[in-house]
Amino acid sequence: MTTLERQFAGTVAEHKSTIYTVCYMFSQDADEVNDLFQEVLVNLWKGFESFEHRSDIKTWIYRVALNTCISLDRKKRRNPTLKLTMDINLFEDHDEDTRQVDMLHKRISRLQPFDRAIVLLWLEDLSYEEIGQIVGITAKNVSVRLFRIREQLKNMSND
Repeated sequence: MTTLERQFAGTVAEHKSTIYTVCYMFSQDADEVNDLFQEVLVNLWKGFESFEHRSDIKTWIYRVALNTCISLDRKKRRNPTLKLTMDINLFEDHDEDTRQVDMLHKRISRLQPFDRAIVLLWLEDLSYEEIGQIVGITAKNVSVRLFRIREQLKNMSND
């Protein structure tokens, strides 16, 4: 294993949960999340050697992960596929907290990809400045967008 490969493996190990969290926001299907994760890793590897450290590595990873997931989400929406499932989960949890988390996740998944990205970063407890750096807008614009997103989520039905 080369030095670059070791550095990449260490970076991925350190930021694995960040990458997975971004992927999870774009799908609840475990197989699809794993596919998204793999695509993000491919894109991170492609850009790893040329990463210039002008920003924090975590900011760069968020940006690559979000761009990858948003691009694949757009492709999926243009070319929808029918997934065959058993539609049964014997281990499904039915308590009130789980239902509320599921409801919130379903509402967030109905947002536009850019808004989903902002919500994800906010839920990850990043500052408005960090969110703005990652998505390419000002901190003030992040604040305004989050206010509008919260209103939009409140007004959604539970369908």
